[in-house]
Amino acid sequence: MLIPLGPCCGVRAGVSAFDLTPFKKGVTPISTTNVVYIILSVILGAVIGAGLFERLRRRMTGAKQAEAEDLAKQVVQNAQREADNTLKEARLEAKDLVYKAKSEFEQEQRTKLGELSATEKRLIQREGGLDGKLAALEKRENESRKRETDFAKREEGLAAKESACAKIEREHREALERVAGMTSDEAKKHLILEMESQAKLDAVGIAKRTIEEARENAEREAREIITNSIQRVVRDYVSESTISVVPIQNDAMKGRIIGREGRNIRALEAATGIDLIIDETPEAVIISGFDPLRREIAKVSLERLMHDGRIHPTRIEEIVEKVKVDIDKLMYEEAEKIIFELGLSDFHPELIKVLGRLKYRTSYGQNNLYHAREASYICGIMASELGLDVRLARRGALLHDIGKAVSHEEEGPHAMLGAEIAKKYGESAKIVNAIAAHHEQVEPICPESVLVAAAEALSAARPGARREALESYVKRLEKLESLATGHKGVQKAYAIQAGREIRVIVRQEDITDAESFQLSRELAKKIEQELTYPGQIKVTVIRESRYVEYAK
Repeated sequence: MLIPLGPCCGVRAGVSAFDLTPFKKGVTPISTTNVVYIILSVILGAVIGAGLFERLRRRMTGAKQAEAEDLAKQVVQNAQREADNTLKEARLEAKDLVYKAKSEFEQEQRTKLGELSATEKRLIQREGGLDGKLAALEKRENESRKRETDFAKREEGLAAKESACAKIEREHREALERVAGMTSDEAKKHLILEMESQAKLDAVGIAKRTIEEARENAEREAREIITNSIQRVVRDYVSESTISVVPIQNDAMKGRIIGREGRNIRALEAATGIDLIIDETPEAVIISGFDPLRREIAKVSLERLMHDGRIHPTRIEEIVEKVKVDIDKLMYEEAEKIIFELGLSDFHPELIKVLGRLKYRTSYGQNNLYHAREASYICGIMASELGLDVRLARRGALLHDIGKAVSHEEEGPHAMLGAEIAKKYGESAKIVNAIAAHHEQVEPICPESVLVAAAEALSAARPGARREALESYVKRLEKLESLATGHKGVQKAYAIQAGREIRVIVRQEDITDAESFQLSRELAKKIEQELTYPGQIKVTVIRESRYVEYAK
């Protein structure tokens, strides 16, 4: 095999053909002519080497091409044989597939022909059924036509009869209107009024029975709870007036109280804001004033001055200031005592001060602090019987009138003032609501608020607990009787039991028993709306029937 050689081989061969001894180390350099000769020799060797290389390359390329052509011929022959084999196999497989497809198609055709035959049979059967139904429908249609004809004839007959009936009814109505003396509309209105009246009477009867049944159960239990509550709370009340009496040792003390030219009595009146009455009453000085607190301050101051013996304007002012401080302390201690008696705690100190001021406040002669204590006891007992919060009920009842401690200084109802004070000093929302709702100025939000209002009314309505002026008492009775006599059918009305009951006598021929029951309810509601009174007022309607005959 030939091995190609590059141009370098030729250069090297050319160089090797020359003598290189002159270039060896230590020899003197050659001349320029020799150098040129050497270069030309190198170039000539390179050209000769390149020619030799190209010739060798061509020989090698030709040999490889011949080998490749032989290999390609062999590959083509092999591929031709494989292609012939593959083609034969493909033809055999195609024949098998065609045969299978033909068999499946024939089987499918036979199946479809069977299904078509069955479907054709069903269609023939349905067609026969439809023919029968069509004949039945035609028969029904003929019958319907006959019935429509009969109905049309009957309708014509009914229309004729209806017109005849309407004519007869109209003539009958006109005859009735002539006989009754009123039109049909008037008769309808009259009938409606009668039905409404009858319905009202029936409703009143049902309401009466329902109320009586509910009242029997409710009143029995309420009466027992209230009776037990009142029996367990007993308080003594002293009727207070606008004057206080201070006993003195002798009448000579009156002159010392008056002082020279009346300076002592004037100083005492100016410091306390009350009036001193010194008259012929033996061994007594009368203190007059509408404010119980000022009267108490004046009374205690006067007692201390008489005990001390030094009575002059400067001393009077000193004693009055000390007594005011002592009275404030006394009111605070009294309020704390009552809070302790009721088993309550956690009151703001300022709220205790306001509560203590009720000791010297009265309502119709009833001491407000003792009234609050009694109402608290009653409210707690009722809450215990009903399974409610006893401490909440007692606390609300004790504070329900604290607004009266400032009502003479600020504008507004005492219930709302008291609610604002309680809210200011951190009381709960239920306590604030119980105070504000005990005179129904706001809606109660819990059962304890309702109990507070009931306990307040019970404490205030006890006989002897409160007093009122004769003039206002008489006016209230007259107003109560006038409300009753203003109703239709009332013959007389009498207010009895100090205005706590009113008895109404009605005319028997004007009002029925059911209407009497309705009258009692309407009168009770009217009294609630137009009158202000402590406790409750009982309304009794009396309807009497008398039948008199004489045997001769």
